[in-house]
Amino acid sequence: MNNWLYEYVPLRDDFTTDNYGFIYKITNLESNKFYIGRKSFVHNKKKKLTKKEIAEQTGPGRRSTTKVEQIDSGWRKYWGSSKELLADVKLLGEDKFEREILKFCPTKKQLTFYEIQYQIQYSVLFTNTYNDNILGKFFRKDFVIAE
Repeated sequence: MNNWLYEYVPLRDDFTTDNYGFIYKITNLESNKFYIGRKSFVHNKKKKLTKKEIAEQTGPGRRSTTKVEQIDSGWRKYWGSSKELLADVKLLGEDKFEREILKFCPTKKQLTFYEIQYQIQYSVLFTNTYNDNILGKFFRKDFVIAE
């Protein structure tokens, strides 16, 4: 079952969009601890061409031996990349979490930008969240202030 929410309404199982991906928030309903991340709808997968496909190529230059196919990213069943979050989902069960889409993004560049914007807006490095870094460059441990 698809249990992603957008504007408090569950997405239909047959949901489709022309966007590249989305920014999401997964919230632990018992502790209110949350995770902000991004997910694309498709992935590019490099696939080898068959001998027949290579032979059918025409024109000058070297013949390509691979092609790029877009495949579904598995976003409907996605639970984030945080190991701590995934462990809690496994321990407590999916019904103890809410998955919410905050924003759809038409391009990969916008997906990256808005993920950072929402992570900063929600102060993920300074509050009780599953996020421990932003962009893999800014880590919670680097901002811990000794009291």
